[in-house]
Amino acid sequence: MTYEVKSLNEECGVFGIWGHPQAAQVTYFGLHSLQHRGQEGAGILTNDAGKLIRHRDTGLISEVFKNPANLEKLTGQAAIGHVRYATAGEASIDNIQPFHFKFYDMEFGLAHNGNLTNTKTLKKELEHNGAIFSSSSDTEILAHLIRCSHNPSFMGKVKEALNTVKGGFAYLLMMEDKLIAALDPNGFRPLSIGKMANGAIVVSSETCAFEVVGAEWIRDVKPGEVVIIDNSGIQYDTYTTDTQLAICSMEYIYFARPDSNIHGVNVHTARKRMGAQLAREFKHEADIVVGVPNSSLSAAMGFAEESGLPNEMGLIKNQYTQRTFIQPTQELREQGVRMKLSAVSGVVKGKRVVMIDDSIVRGTTSRRIVQLLKEAGAIEVHVAIGSPALAYPCFYGIDIQTRRELIAANHSVEETRQIIGADSLTYLSIDGLIDSIGLETDAPNGGLCVAYFDGKYPTPLYDYEEEYRRSLDEKVSFY
Repeated sequence: MTYEVKSLNEECGVFGIWGHPQAAQVTYFGLHSLQHRGQEGAGILTNDAGKLIRHRDTGLISEVFKNPANLEKLTGQAAIGHVRYATAGEASIDNIQPFHFKFYDMEFGLAHNGNLTNTKTLKKELEHNGAIFSSSSDTEILAHLIRCSHNPSFMGKVKEALNTVKGGFAYLLMMEDKLIAALDPNGFRPLSIGKMANGAIVVSSETCAFEVVGAEWIRDVKPGEVVIIDNSGIQYDTYTTDTQLAICSMEYIYFARPDSNIHGVNVHTARKRMGAQLAREFKHEADIVVGVPNSSLSAAMGFAEESGLPNEMGLIKNQYTQRTFIQPTQELREQGVRMKLSAVSGVVKGKRVVMIDDSIVRGTTSRRIVQLLKEAGAIEVHVAIGSPALAYPCFYGIDIQTRRELIAANHSVEETRQIIGADSLTYLSIDGLIDSIGLETDAPNGGLCVAYFDGKYPTPLYDYEEEYRRSLDEKVSFY
């Protein structure tokens, strides 16, 4: 896997376009703006008058298309693209999307953001009936379900398949004559539709890509919705009415870019409100506020404004650290923090610092940053987290699927404080998080999935249920 300071990763990002003469080039720029959602691999599949053409490889989007010929060969007026970080399936080129399926009577491309919770059961059933899988990715399951369906219409087959898979998913399906987008019944992962000046329709995991390619937001794809885009325009349909909005709260907390809007809420604004609420819940004296770059800077602004403390640049991120493929051991993670972050002694020396971060996963990163600040002369370091304690795994598209990985699942707040070496540790409350994001909905938990904090999942866990129940009794020491 790629080396990161933060040991928390989104699965992937998707981008699609219909009706543009340079579809591949637009998709390239769209994926570049979604690069934060996956750095292991990338690919683009285009539609040139019904002929599907694809290029994919490991690495960043700029590395995959470093040779201009790889982009130039992707002709056509429609495309789908994908950037990947693996939560299901190993990191090999066979798992890099978009997938391209060729049959005797048709072909289609498929890209997926999320994670299915009934993968093992479905794969076993499909293989028993003769299906042959060419990857270990759960994405491929949808293609086999479509082909195995006996529904007389293609869209009927698609809807049947969408009702069979469970978990979190945002799909883009490229056909010879249409582009199809679909979202799971809870809307765990974001997916939005936009329109370019020339009439081209774009679909993206985040709205930040619209700004890059010059598209205007039309609306978000709704839970349980399937959207058909072709030369006649956009058609909105549903494959199920059994829906309940539960968008992943970690999108607002950490994953999404601050310039993205999700269900009408700007991510930066939500993070500022989280920081302000955190300041109201904070109970200690301090001199300055320091945000951990980059995803915590918005929360630090909100905390500083609410508390009246100066917001200082006490930590500097090295933007040019070499991207290295290494095993994510604890020792290497700790070394990695020093490579990526530096404390500014002239700012923090002699000060009582409130260190704002968005989350604590294992605690390794937090401990090292606290140490950096104290080595730079901070007399106290109070850690304030702009989210509740991350104590339960995610099964819908984040790479944390066991409680063994989470310090808050195995230690109390006081024990965690001691482990990371902070003078105090404050988490944002769950109610504070929900109120700060402020979605306009009457859905439970304000339309958010907060299962990572309270262990109350909005759907059955299917294949993960037994493993999850066993993990509730496990305790792992992080000392």
